Amino acid sequence: MACYASRHVHFAELSMRLFFICCLLASTLTGSTARAESVRADQLQLRWRLVGNELTPGAPHGRSHARLTLSNPGRTALPAQGWGLYFNSMDGVQTGPAGAGMVLESLGGQWFRLRPGPGFSALAPGASVEFDYLHLGVLNNTDMAPRGPYLAADSDPESGTAIADYRYEAMAQPVLAPHVLYARNAATVDLPVAALPPVFPTPLRVDALPGSLPLARMPRIDAAPALRGEAEAARALLGGYLATSGAPASVLRLRIGKIAGLASPEAYQLTIDGRTGIELTGATPAAVFRGLQSLRALLPVAPGAAVELPALRIVDAPRFAYRGLQLDVARNFQSKETVFRLLDLMARYKLNTFHFHLSDDEGWRLAIAGLPELTDIGARRGHSLSGTGHLPPAYGSGPALDDPHGSGYYRRADYLAILRYAAARHIDVIPELEMPGHARAAVKAMERRYRLNDPDDRSEYASPQLYRDNVINPGMEGSYVFIEHVVADIVAMHKEAGMRLRTIHVGGDELPEGAWEESPASQALMQRHRLASRADLWDYFYDRVDRILKKHGLFASGWEELGARPASVDGKTRLVPNPAFRRRGFHVYVWNNLGAAQDLAYRLANAGYGTVLAPVSNLYFDMAHFQSADEPGVNWGAYIDLENVFDFVPLDFVKPGGGAVQLTDKGKANILGLEATLFTETVRERARMDYLLMPRMLALAERAWARDPAWTRAPDAAAVARLHGHDWSVFANQLGKQVLPRLDAEGSGIGYRIAPPGLMVEQGRVLANHQLPGFILRYTLDGSEPNAASSIVAGPIAHKGTIRVAAFAANGRSGKSALIDNP
Repeated sequence: MACYASRHVHFAELSMRLFFICCLLASTLTGSTARAESVRADQLQLRWRLVGNELTPGAPHGRSHARLTLSNPGRTALPAQGWGLYFNSMDGVQTGPAGAGMVLESLGGQWFRLRPGPGFSALAPGASVEFDYLHLGVLNNTDMAPRGPYLAADSDPESGTAIADYRYEAMAQPVLAPHVLYARNAATVDLPVAALPPVFPTPLRVDALPGSLPLARMPRIDAAPALRGEAEAARALLGGYLATSGAPASVLRLRIGKIAGLASPEAYQLTIDGRTGIELTGATPAAVFRGLQSLRALLPVAPGAAVELPALRIVDAPRFAYRGLQLDVARNFQSKETVFRLLDLMARYKLNTFHFHLSDDEGWRLAIAGLPELTDIGARRGHSLSGTGHLPPAYGSGPALDDPHGSGYYRRADYLAILRYAAARHIDVIPELEMPGHARAAVKAMERRYRLNDPDDRSEYASPQLYRDNVINPGMEGSYVFIEHVVADIVAMHKEAGMRLRTIHVGGDELPEGAWEESPASQALMQRHRLASRADLWDYFYDRVDRILKKHGLFASGWEELGARPASVDGKTRLVPNPAFRRRGFHVYVWNNLGAAQDLAYRLANAGYGTVLAPVSNLYFDMAHFQSADEPGVNWGAYIDLENVFDFVPLDFVKPGGGAVQLTDKGKANILGLEATLFTETVRERARMDYLLMPRMLALAERAWARDPAWTRAPDAAAVARLHGHDWSVFANQLGKQVLPRLDAEGSGIGYRIAPPGLMVEQGRVLANHQLPGFILRYTLDGSEPNAASSIVAGPIAHKGTIRVAAFAANGRSGKSALIDNP
């Protein structure tokens, strides 16, 4: 996983598979053998409700009282014994008695079981029973509710059946009030399309030329041999707009050449002239491909319309060389086709690095030649009390082994196809292999071949996800044999695909306190090599890993702990730059900018580490947009709305004072770029992925490609406010009137988030606005959900009563509605 110490961990959508289960009735009244009775688990009903949150001196992080209600609407009693109710839950729950004679047990990690104790009575047909218990943390979002509940019989410990009829009640939690949204939206100026930049992300320079270039047919494409792929991309792009038959009336020239004054290998110049046609020159094929994305933005929003390109010259280059997106497929697996779709989206907005989070505690997702156990065991999740053969359910994957997100992996052919697909779009793929923590899938899968943990280890620890057996042991030589084997095969796959591989991300985050401390193998290693502390053992481990990578011509990348070392500073333990690896060429990805770590990225960059900025406060796209019980996502680090991403200033986001470090000139040179991350604890379906990524990905693209806006350099607060308001208005209008409508008109199927509208009552009338100008607002007067036939908001709404408003895209898709009373 990437880095989420002290965070709440949340869960994904629940599996809805239906089938029968038999639960054997063992009498607890007489102790005699009782007759077996069968119960249909798919006829049971389960409801979850938050009773209340509390903060007490004994629970500084809070706790939540919750209630599960199990109902039996069927015709057969649920026996008093012989079964268990299983589910996944966040951070942890308090185990022990749960009311009604039930007992709540931990089965490891975030996997729990409610089983009937001696005092439980059979659940008769038509009856219900309530179980009260405690979550060890404050719950404020329904994504934190238990996921994937199922029933399993004690007599059949290797299978279970999902409870299909499971629902959780809405939480009575504070929400961002409609009038607050209205005030925020009111600062956005509605701009005409003609006043907006013609290309997104914002290019360095756009010069208007006289006239225009009408196109009725596909132009002749004149490209150098090295640009064969880009010529095909241009043909495919224009083919959706132009007739391909008949003699070309114009020409599109693709060239490789230097762009004056720009050193970036992705610099390009695009010239459209009514007389000479289109000429696109790029420093490299990748630069030409980026220029083609700008040409795409100049085409009509809707295919089929007449094509008349404006005459202009664009000279452009990215601000940062690294513009990345990380996708976690370990927690919830995503298909090859979903990855293709994401790569297309990245390419369109000029992102160039795909960080592929392929392994974690809950899944190993890549086939490795010679190690079939990695995927036979480590890529499969389902119910089993034996703990062999596969991993347990997680993040709501439920009991079935064929759940498409709990189980799944990329076969060699799949991975090669992904690499080639990315290469055709000039996107680098950086595979991530989590180690030494977050490695339970590998540890469990490899127990019979390369032992990755010490069987005599008596260390006591718990990871943030409550695992006590998820760490690779540096004292076991099998650990390095395993890593060498995996690295060699990944290198071979990249070579076969014809894609360069310069680095592998080797994790490094969240090694639990206490790990390795009672391991005889690690202690013996420390004695042999005269290592004084666990931090020294860490350095030994990553020295070995780095040597393996260098053997294959790679350098090491990892989370911030890779380049940091715990030290006592002012009586507190802090991470400081690790001198051991400062000159080894390590790249560090820094997510933690919370509290005393707000300047950690800058300290590492100043110390010489190549640094990718991935701050949780701005670029963790698994975070909810704002506080609302039904707003998808988690919130352990921040709430991140579109504005939070837009407002991120990469080289000046650390608040001064309190000893916080600012970037030096040397440190600025070590900032490689930006990366947004999408961890998938709550992401199973594409629709949820779209909702969390878009349109926040567009703000990432703007910040990573375009130079710092003028408001970041303004001399006073008034100038900052004025310039920021202008730049935000331009960005919001671009998204609402150009970028998102194009996705809809092309039939992309991207279900981007449409924000709820802002509402305010003023002088007896309801005022409505939206985050992005260009969306249609529709309303109802009876509190019902607006639809495509509802009245359009054309000004203040004078009607009294309950007014509900929602925003609609041009294709008729709507976002969440907002409600207000006009007394």
